[in-house]
Order: sequence, then C-alpha cells, then structure tokens
Amino acid sequence: MSITPLITIALITTTIIYMINSHTNKNQDINKLSPYECGFDPMGNARTPISIQFFLVAILFILFDLEIVLLLPIPWSINTNPPNMTITLATTLLLILTMGLLYEWLQGGLEWTE
Repeated sequence: MSITPLITIALITTTIIYMINSHTNKNQDINKLSPYECGFDPMGNARTPISIQFFLVAILFILFDLEIVLLLPIPWSINTNPPNMTITLATTLLLILTMGLLYEWLQGGLEWTE
C-alpha cells in the first residue's frame, strides 16, 4: 500500500476539521476569552512565574515514577534472562537514582526555604 492515499486522507481530514472549527467559533464572549472560564474576575496575573522548587519536586516525582515503570518488568525479566544480569541491571539503576537523590539532597535542592 502506498503512503500517498494516507497523506491525502490526512490532509482532507485536517482541512475539514479546520473549516468546521473556523465556522463554529464565531461567537466568543468575554468570559471565553479570559484566562479563567469560571466567570469570576481573576485576582492576579495569570502569567506569574512559579517557583523553581515546584519544578524540582515535579521533575523528581516524574523521575521516580519512571523508576517504577522501569523496575516493574523485573519479575518477567528474571524468567527470560539470566537472573544475575537482571539483578545487576536493577541494582545499577537503583544505585544511580539513589546517588542522584543524595546529590540533590546534599546540595540543598530539596529545601523549600533558601
């Protein structure tokens, strides 16, 4: 099967969706254009910067959440690979992540007050 029909179908679909969207989006009121769609007036600027500590905690959460995803298939891996290799790889991953966490902790990156 050629890729040309797929590209054609994709272009036609996006064109149709764009046309529908451009015709139905005509009547926008002030509440829809405001940063908050709840109908209340905003109390402050919607573009205020968030502290770097919030981003650090979010990144650490994602990192350790990813660790769980990487360690989840270990019981199945023991059945298909040599157990020594599986245990070595899992231990190495945990050691690298633990060293990174200790580094952040000792550098003061996990402190909320400066």
